[in-house]
Amino acid sequence: VQLVESGGGLVQPGGSLRLSCATSGIDFDDYGIGWFRQAIGKEREGISAIAISNDEYDGDIYYADSVKGRFTISTDNAKKSVYLDMKSLKPEDTAVYYCALDPEGPEIGSLYYTPDPREYRYWGQGTQVTVSS
Repeated sequence: VQLVESGGGLVQPGGSLRLSCATSGIDFDDYGIGWFRQAIGKEREGISAIAISNDEYDGDIYYADSVKGRFTISTDNAKKSVYLDMKSLKPEDTAVYYCALDPEGPEIGSLYYTPDPREYRYWGQGTQVTVSS
């Protein structure tokens, strides 16, 4: 399994960016793709996730409160790429952003779900997002 992020960069406060996560080598029927971020001196934070499966849970989505209403997660039709559209960016969004895969069919649509980095087995290399004027 390979995950490759792209799309990071420097953006002014209030601006927008689209992060992409290109996936390959996936051989699971039911898995989750999550977006995490880690700022300097802080713990890795799960900010969004999407379920990919062959059942009614396909497309279930999670957003952390810190990004809800500003970030949107989506996939392409082939479900080979996962995107994170970020708008109204704030300086506190500055971090390295990672996409990751949980192969155990996480219940992303559950009311109590939060992405746990320990459950995501495969990780990309990360892409830096800096929000600054």
